[in-house]
Amino acid sequence: MNNPEQLLPVVIVGLIGGLAVGIQGPMSGVLSQKLGPVSASVIIHSGGLIASVVLLLILGGEKIGDWQTLPKPYLLAGIFGLILYITLSITLPRIGVANSVALLVAAQLGTALVFDQFGWFGVPVHTIDIPRLIGVGLMIVAAFLISR
Repeated sequence: MNNPEQLLPVVIVGLIGGLAVGIQGPMSGVLSQKLGPVSASVIIHSGGLIASVVLLLILGGEKIGDWQTLPKPYLLAGIFGLILYITLSITLPRIGVANSVALLVAAQLGTALVFDQFGWFGVPVHTIDIPRLIGVGLMIVAAFLISR
């Protein structure tokens, strides 16, 4: 995907996702402080479920009927959302939004490199090379600088 015309929409979608995470983080932090992390997770995931069902209906169901063909561990992916909200309920009130997001991004990049390297969960293989390691290193340095 070297063509800028093809890449630009993907970058925009990625930035929209980042904005959503940036907005959701502080909101989930407040919910967690007022209600407790598990209660907040139930509310957040319930809202996401309702929005997902509405969107699924609008899209005509996509391939929802194929869910039974998925490997069983994939059906537990939502557990990671719970882990995320519990960790945010601990980090946000103590170190703030920017620091919490910096830690999340650093951990996500490290994880992403490993997944790309080995093609885990069917993602395309992108080997770890020097430019990618430098990029992750710079992101970690940025996370450190933001957290100061």
